[in-house]
Amino acid sequence: MARNYTAERLRESKARKTARKARGRARYKKIKAGTASVGDGKVVHHTKPISRGGTSSKTVVQSKTGSNREGGKVQPKKAKAKGGRNSRSKR
Repeated sequence: MARNYTAERLRESKARKTARKARGRARYKKIKAGTASVGDGKVVHHTKPISRGGTSSKTVVQSKTGSNREGGKVQPKKAKAKGGRNSRSKR
């Protein structure tokens, strides 16, 4: 069964809607400024995450791979151990 994205959006909490709106506005501002474009594979990175009180005024355009690489900083150190979960031997 396919996901019903419209229903999901209607069920969203007020806080989640405002956070999504802030992310969308930040991307829109970067597109208007010319630093990002539609379908360019870039991510608008908030220097302080919106979930921690960040605003759309302090943003940087980043590649998706760079953004994903930076996401590893949020993980606990055990998860970042050499090789992580993939280091276990195959049985």
